[in-house]
Amino acid sequence: MLEKINEINDWLISVRRDLHQTPEIGLLEFKTKEKIIKYLDEIGIKYKTFKNHTGIMAYIISDNAKKTIAIRADIDALPINEENEKPYKSKISGFMHACGHDAHTAILLGTCKVLNDLKEYLNVNVKFLFQPAEETFGGAKLLIKDLCLENPKVDYILGLHVNPNIDTGYIELKYDTMNASSDSITINIKGKKSHGAYPHQGIDAILTSAHVITSLQSLVSRNISPTDSVVLSLGMINGGIKENITCDNVVIKGTLRTLNESTRKFSKRKITHIVKNISNSFGCEGEVYFEEGYDVLVNDNDVVDIIKENLEKNIGKEKIITKKEPSLGVEDFSFFLKHSKGAFYHIGCKNEAKNIIYPLHSEKFDIDEDCLKFGVLVHILNILCLSK
Repeated sequence: MLEKINEINDWLISVRRDLHQTPEIGLLEFKTKEKIIKYLDEIGIKYKTFKNHTGIMAYIISDNAKKTIAIRADIDALPINEENEKPYKSKISGFMHACGHDAHTAILLGTCKVLNDLKEYLNVNVKFLFQPAEETFGGAKLLIKDLCLENPKVDYILGLHVNPNIDTGYIELKYDTMNASSDSITINIKGKKSHGAYPHQGIDAILTSAHVITSLQSLVSRNISPTDSVVLSLGMINGGIKENITCDNVVIKGTLRTLNESTRKFSKRKITHIVKNISNSFGCEGEVYFEEGYDVLVNDNDVVDIIKENLEKNIGKEKIITKKEPSLGVEDFSFFLKHSKGAFYHIGCKNEAKNIIYPLHSEKFDIDEDCLKFGVLVHILNILCLSK
């Protein structure tokens, strides 16, 4: 297995660079889909495409299989203009693989290539999920809806993300909650217009919104336990038509991030209560609309235990990092974990000697390409240990 992974190292780098040059955003990954299909055809593995989205599922079905394991890679990019001057720089102005999804896809294709060559020795079914729209829509839901976790039913699902805060060759595991949930918030405060010289004849929605925003800061500081993590960020506000007219309507938009469902529900109720009652006290009408984003990502502790023990044995204890605190960032792998046991983990892609130090979602983000073969190794080791 190690020989085969080393043999395909140059191929992995070539695949990643090919994908990197043609980044596409969620549900528009048409060129990316074509390239993935081209590589799957070269590998000779079976796969399935879908009419309603750009996702792909490759698969290996074993006659002796008692379990089915799925691995997921996200394939979309971001609307960011790349500033790296590399031969494989993005050819699409304004778009870039600034979150490493090109690396995730190359790693999954490499895993396909190695396991397909060894399929006669496998005693497990393996599904390879190439998922669109992780950054936007939550494309995991599309693959779930299309029964990619069924027929045969997936027993375990695995996913990884490159991490520029960790050196290449290291893996970061997390027990329990790994990522937060997210919800978009729209607050609409309705007042009444009047001439600026006669404000008593109107109801000032701007003044009211200022008090609403100030009061909402008490959600975290006075209503949530200090041991629980909640982030309420209000990033947009719009209101008024002229400087001498009392504003009759203000729209405020933001996001809510929480680490468990009970806190998520409580926070929504409290936000609604504050907006409606503060607005009412000023004579305005306050309305709140929530658009659910991604769920909390909770790893299965038994799966993490199995993976940790296996990797300590095969790559060394010193290469394993156990993450202590969850991230308030979101990840739609959470939807898969609602249906199957599994784990999401990080692999390092940082290399200071190569000046690969920039954060995710930045114009200068890049990966140490040695992380590609390490990612393939980790995926395969985890599949083999979970198949026992």
